[in-house]
Amino acid sequence: MAENVADFLLARLREWGVDHVFAFPGDGINAILAAWGRADNHPKFVQARHEEMAAFEAVGYAKFSGQVGVCMATSGPGAIHLLNGLYDAKLDHVPVVAIVGQTSRSAMGGSYQQEVDLLSLFKDVAGAYVEMVTVSEQLPNVLDRAIRTAIGYRAPTAIIIPSDVQELEYAPPTHAFKMTPSSFGIDWPTVCPDSAAVQRTAELLNAGGKVAMLVGQGARGARPELEQVADLLGAGVAKALLGKDVLSDELRYVTGSIGLLGTRPSYEMMMECDTLLTVGSCFPYTQFMPAFGQARGVQIDIDPKFIGMRYPYEINLVGDATATLRALIPLLARKTDRAWREDIESKVTRWWESMEMEAKVAADPINPMLLFHELSTRLPRDAIVCADSGSSANWYARQLKFHGEMRGSLSGNLATMGPGVPYGIGAKFAHPDRPTIVFAGDGAMQMNGLAELITVKHYWQDWSDPRLVVAVLHNDDLNQVTWEMRAMEGAPKFVESQQLPDVSYEGFARSLGLNGISVDKPEDVGPAWDRALSSDRPTVLDVRTDPDVPPIPPHATLEQMKDSAEALLKGDANRWGIIREGMKTKVQEFLPHGRE
Repeated sequence: MAENVADFLLARLREWGVDHVFAFPGDGINAILAAWGRADNHPKFVQARHEEMAAFEAVGYAKFSGQVGVCMATSGPGAIHLLNGLYDAKLDHVPVVAIVGQTSRSAMGGSYQQEVDLLSLFKDVAGAYVEMVTVSEQLPNVLDRAIRTAIGYRAPTAIIIPSDVQELEYAPPTHAFKMTPSSFGIDWPTVCPDSAAVQRTAELLNAGGKVAMLVGQGARGARPELEQVADLLGAGVAKALLGKDVLSDELRYVTGSIGLLGTRPSYEMMMECDTLLTVGSCFPYTQFMPAFGQARGVQIDIDPKFIGMRYPYEINLVGDATATLRALIPLLARKTDRAWREDIESKVTRWWESMEMEAKVAADPINPMLLFHELSTRLPRDAIVCADSGSSANWYARQLKFHGEMRGSLSGNLATMGPGVPYGIGAKFAHPDRPTIVFAGDGAMQMNGLAELITVKHYWQDWSDPRLVVAVLHNDDLNQVTWEMRAMEGAPKFVESQQLPDVSYEGFARSLGLNGISVDKPEDVGPAWDRALSSDRPTVLDVRTDPDVPPIPPHATLEQMKDSAEALLKGDANRWGIIREGMKTKVQEFLPHGRE
């Protein structure tokens, strides 16, 4: 049987080293599904429950593997469903290739069933590269460019293949007019910085007395260099949320997250520094950075599109983070006055003590912070942690102490609900030998997570380490939005929009043959983690958390606190619990600590 376009597509993906394709079937890709049968399921077809989940799984796979993620869907509705996951990839700068079907060429333009203008649909989300294949000779060039562009620009790209084109006998492009032959593979350069700019950068940093560093996911892989620069400069280091795993939180000068979900030491460091060095981050919230005119600044980033943004940096240095820092290190003079560093370390030590004290504040029935704190002391050094959007992201940012080779991520810029469980699935296919933990609110579980537990059931026995733990913050409330209404709108909780139907998440897990553990007492949280982390199968921890424990930022503004108070006075149904828990929690930052 002659090779057709669908056969060649899968063969070319294999050449590129693509081992998994996250997808959902449909008649718009039937020919490709048939080719999979002939290819002995290589690359592996990973069947999600919904195309949006397939896209999220491809994002999670790409984030944690460092390779391109690939997702696939049928024409029309299937292609539409991919969009949210692809926007997540776009905003978090993740390489993902979407392959979608289309109605036959003979029907296009005829208002045929499931016909959608896919080029227009994907024009924004896959603007880096989107193309339709209409003859077989196009395919190598289109696919190769989509993969190269996705990796090179760290962005989603899309390929549209009409159903009849998939069935065509494959004919390669020839050495002829208006043919576009393609070659396989690419060798990527190391983008080295300009030497004169490095010299100016060193002079600026050497002149600083109170140096703060801000690092993001673009600095991942430069850990030794970041540590050496921080030591030479006597600097403290704050981490953007997507860069939580860039440096270990065991380093006493690492102040933790910054921004709306950030820590007090990060906020105070930025408000007091005289020099700012940003590496691999396009952190968007200017108000959490030094006041304009307060600090001299340098930004290092490999992507010129995101250089010189957010802050009036004096030097905007384009280059690979590792290569640039290595060039910079010999030119830095070690600061002998360590008072600034010592003050930062003292504040960081006190912060972690405060976080432990806050986690142990009594609540009804369980303080959500306790769930994160108890895991933090038990985290395997090679764990992968995913957090969904919502209140779980607050505690992920502040309570978890990363160390070792841990990895972690969430939907950073799109902040969409529902990627937690599919991220975890993508992580397990990227690293089947590593334990993975997902934190999700009950709203995210009802939106996407419960259905994707079926995907976990379907594949978990393929993983060499079966530990995938999904911890559900079960409070029957869309808690993050409830708190945002109070703090930003001065509005009380609107029960009709915020209250969730009660569901047994651990019961659903057990019905699938997974491990399910219900937790409703504080003293049971730690033992539940022990059971989950030693289980021989994926586990759902169904933890009854108190919705009245406020995710108060350590730098909450007076206006936000005033709005929240007004919301309570307007008759918020949870007002007395909020007042009780808020006072008990906030006072922990000001009580004497263990060493005082």
